[in-house]
Amino acid sequence: MEVAQPLDRAWSRGRTSLAARVRRLRSKSWQIGQCALAAGAAWFIAAEVLGHESPFFAPIAAVISLGTSYGQRLRRVAEVTLGVAIGVLVADLLVSAIGTGWWQLTLIVALAMTAAFLLDGGQLFVTQAAVQSIVVATLLPDPDQGLVRWTDALVGGGVALIAATLVPAAPLRRPRENAATVLRKVADLLRAAADVMVDGEVDPALDLLADARDTDYLIRELQLAADEGLAVVASSPFRVRHRPGVRQMAELVDPLDRALRSTRVLVRHTAVAAYHRRPVPHAYAVLARELADATDVAADELAANRMAEAARDPLLAVGAATGRVERSPVLSAEVVLAQLRGVVADLLLLTGLDPLEATDALPPPAAPED
Repeated sequence: MEVAQPLDRAWSRGRTSLAARVRRLRSKSWQIGQCALAAGAAWFIAAEVLGHESPFFAPIAAVISLGTSYGQRLRRVAEVTLGVAIGVLVADLLVSAIGTGWWQLTLIVALAMTAAFLLDGGQLFVTQAAVQSIVVATLLPDPDQGLVRWTDALVGGGVALIAATLVPAAPLRRPRENAATVLRKVADLLRAAADVMVDGEVDPALDLLADARDTDYLIRELQLAADEGLAVVASSPFRVRHRPGVRQMAELVDPLDRALRSTRVLVRHTAVAAYHRRPVPHAYAVLARELADATDVAADELAANRMAEAARDPLLAVGAATGRVERSPVLSAEVVLAQLRGVVADLLLLTGLDPLEATDALPPPAAPED
C-alpha cells in the first residue's frame, strides 16, 4: 500500500504532464507547419528561381525569423535577416582577404558583432551576425559565393516576412477562451467551498484547498494567450481589425488574477473553519453558490467576446446580500464573509467598473449580533 500510493501519484503526474505536452504541441502546430513550409519555400526560391546551388542560408533565415512564437515576429524577421546578411557579408569579405584559421575567426567574429552593434541591432541581430560569420569562415569558406549567400539570407527573411502576416484566428480566440476558463474555475471553487461550508467535512475541504492552490497555471496560460494575441494583431495587417477586442481581453488579465487569488483565499479560510470544526452560517454557503452562478454569467460573456456587463446586476445582487446576511460571532466565519465580498468586488472589475466603483458598490455589512 505504501509503495502503491507514490506510484499512483507518479503515474497521475506523468499522465498530466503528457497531456500538457500534447496540448502544447497542438497549440504550436500552426507555427511548426508554417516554419516547415517557409523553409521549403525559401529553398525553392533560392535554388529553383535564382539558381543557387546550395542555398543553405535561405531556410535557416526563414525558420529562425519565424520561430514558434508570434511575439515580435516582424522585429525578429528584420533582426535575423540583417544579422545573417551582415555575418555572411563580413565573413566572406575577410575570408577572401586573410583566409581561415583561429586568429582569422577571432577577428571575423569581432568585426561582425561590431558591425551589428554599430547598426544599433538587438541581441538577436548581434548573435546571428556572429553565428553566421562563424559558419561561413569555418564550414563554407568560398569567397566566390559571398553575394549568393547574402542573397539567400535576404530570400529567407523575405519569405518569413510574408509568412509572418499569415496567422490563423485561433490566437485571437484563445485569450477570451482562457479568460472564460479562469472564471469557470472560480465558479467551481465557489460551489465546492459552499459544500464545505454546509458539510464541514475536513477531507473534502483539504482536497479543495489543494485544488485551489494548483490554479496558478491558468493565469500563466491566460497571460501567454493575451501576449500572443497582441503579437498577432501587431504583426499581421489582416488582423488589425481585431486589435480593440484582443487588447480589451488582455486588460482583463490582472482583474482575473485578482479574482482567482481572492477565491483561493476564500477556499483557504473555508478549509481552516472546517479543520477546526468552526461552523459557517448556511447563508454564507447560499451566497457562495449565488456568486458562482453570477461568475458563470461572466464566463459566458467573455467566451462570447463581450465585456461581462451582463454579470454586473447578478454580482451587485450578491454584494447587496452580503450587507443583509446574518453575522456570526465566530471570527473564522466572519473572514469567510469578508472574502466573499472581496471576490464580488474583484469580479465587478470585469463588468467595466473601476476598483473604487466596485468597492463602493458593496453596502457595509450588517452589525454583528450580540
